[in-house]
Amino acid sequence: MPRLTNKPRRRKDGRFEVRLTVRENGVPVQVSVYGQTAAEAERKARDLKTRAERGQFSRDRSTTVGYARLWLERKAKEVRPRTAELYRLELGYALPSLTDPEARDPLGSRPLQEVKPAHIREVLDDLGERYSTRTVKMVRQRLWQVFRDALDMELVFRNPVDPVRIKTPRGQSQKGGRALEVHEIAALLSALDQHPDPRTALSLRLMLACGLRRGECLGLQWGDLDLEAGTLTVTRAWTDDGKRGVLTLPKTLTSARTVPIPHATLERLKAYRIWYTERLGEPKLDSWLLPGNDPSKPLNPHAPNWALKRITERLGIPPLRVHDLRHSYGSHMLANGAPLELVAERMGHANANITLGVYRHVLEHERKGWIIDPEDLLGPRAQA
Repeated sequence: MPRLTNKPRRRKDGRFEVRLTVRENGVPVQVSVYGQTAAEAERKARDLKTRAERGQFSRDRSTTVGYARLWLERKAKEVRPRTAELYRLELGYALPSLTDPEARDPLGSRPLQEVKPAHIREVLDDLGERYSTRTVKMVRQRLWQVFRDALDMELVFRNPVDPVRIKTPRGQSQKGGRALEVHEIAALLSALDQHPDPRTALSLRLMLACGLRRGECLGLQWGDLDLEAGTLTVTRAWTDDGKRGVLTLPKTLTSARTVPIPHATLERLKAYRIWYTERLGEPKLDSWLLPGNDPSKPLNPHAPNWALKRITERLGIPPLRVHDLRHSYGSHMLANGAPLELVAERMGHANANITLGVYRHVLEHERKGWIIDPEDLLGPRAQA
């Protein structure tokens, strides 16, 4: 255990202070630690001295919220703008001062190395009283990533988020998304055929019929379609960064893919081409398939969400997210016997394990149907 040369001194505010010199990035710096008692101040000073000797001390990264900001800055260079913004919002639930410097932030203001599982549990339990289980799980995942990064950088000894688990309350669905029932699909498709805005209607139909993500669908250009072959190719995505529309590459390398267009959807695309030509002229290869009010840009990224909300409310269909259309595509493909690897390829998943994790509930029903009785392999059974 490191020995201290400076003894605690009592301050005017009643706390005890220990001053010590440690090395930060090889440079000697003087720091102070405080405690309500002399013993507490000495313990904190010894802990800090130990971290410094191991190269784990940095004043710039000393608080949890401070390190979270550094992590977000690095992530902003690795992921799409909208994804980076979601990371910031999700972490902001647990670290309020990340988005509001004036907010009270017990976890964020705590030194990174002093955060314990109990502190994480306290924050997540509090969030569980106000937000959905899914939201709390996402917050936990972001905290885990921040502390995992700190662990890799040898700034902490262990990840305090590891032991903390979020269980889905009894009665809540375990699924990450909702798949439309067949009668709901029929009602939705009928409503889309009657929708006053063919662009929005086509966007929702393509997500349901081809398993496209919203950004992939809105980022399509006429040159990405082959109406003769009946295919479309995903090469870009149109999303938003919380403030404006942003054009990006697909989410992953495997997201860039070519998928077949079902016959009924293909026929509607051909009819839509006529509608488009009458209003905007003959489409060029680099013209947006689903243009916004300004034809030089794609449709507003939020337009499909708004339209789907109005349609489902009018039809009496339970709440539905735009992403659930893609989820319905994957679920019904698997339920109708499509191979797992094919579904993963069509949806642009990096590997079949991702597809399996999302649609395990669909495949479980299929597995139960596969039962082989060894006696059946021997031929017809004798009648009793």
